[in-house]
Order: sequence, then structure tokens, then C-alpha cells
Amino acid sequence: MITLDPVSARGDGVLRVLCIGAHSDDIEIGCGGTLMQWLSTGTPLAVTWVVLSGKAERGAEARRSAKQLLNRAAAAEVVLGEFTDGRFPAEYNAVKDFFESLKARVNPDVVFTHRLEDRHQDHRLVGELTWNTWRDHLILEYEIIKYEGDLGNPQPEHRTGGKVRHRRLEVCESEIG
Repeated sequence: MITLDPVSARGDGVLRVLCIGAHSDDIEIGCGGTLMQWLSTGTPLAVTWVVLSGKAERGAEARRSAKQLLNRAAAAEVVLGEFTDGRFPAEYNAVKDFFESLKARVNPDVVFTHRLEDRHQDHRLVGELTWNTWRDHLILEYEIIKYEGDLGNPQPEHRTGGKVRHRRLEVCESEIG
């Protein structure tokens, strides 16, 4: 099995991670286990947790999940967009501007995002704009398994076990339902 042991490119020991999700449950489902695994090893993480459809209740849900998953992080920031769920392509210019403003303030070592081939229009646009915006960074795509069966060419899975897997499932159950 291939393992990824992240190291900060800056030499300060803090790994800066940017997690981007279209919806409030995407990051937890897509890369929550990997983040928890890294945190369990004692790797200092500074995480920017971005949810593009973070209006009202969904924003509160995103903040609660981030707080639970990142409670051992060296630093954590939650950034919420207010784009309409299911309509990101129709809001392309505004979503692109959101990414550009994020780029001006976040220079991550690792970026987690939706995979480019995702069939959900919001996920697909987020994946595309992530690659456009941080093309010279390490980008790891995650998949949200859906009924459409869009798993085409799956990405390698980062397996988590024991306590990390159990805790991730608890967070998903309590916050997502």
C-alpha cells in the first residue's frame, strides 16, 4: 500500500491544508478520514475548510463538523460561500471570483477537492476551478459516492482504521444524519 506522509514545504513543521467542498457534508465524506489520520499522528495541520453552499443551516452544519474533525489541528478556519446548491454552473463568474479571492489569502501545501469527472454539476465545477486556481500545488481529489454510479476511474483510497474510522463515522452520523 502506498502511504502519504505529508510534510510542510515551508520548513516550519506546519502542514497547510485547503479542503474544498461544494456542500457541507462533502469534505467530511471525501477526506475527513485522511485529515483525522494525519492529526492522529501528531502532524501539525493548519486547515482552511471551504464550503461553497454554506447558507444558513448548511453553514452551521459545516462549522460544527469542522470543529469536531479539526479539534486537534494547530489552526482551523472555516470559509463559507453562499452559492445556490445545484446551480454553481449558472453562477460561474461569481464562483470563479470566490476562488480567486481565496487564492489571494491561502497558499496551501495540499489541496483536497472534488474529482474532475464527478457527475454532480457543483462538484465538477469545484474540481475544475480548484485545478485552474492551484495548478502548481499538490491536489488530491476525493469522490462522493452517489446513486449515479459515476465512479469511472476511482482515485487511490486512503484507508483509515480503528479509532479514526470509528470517530469519522460518528461525526458523519451526528452532523449529517
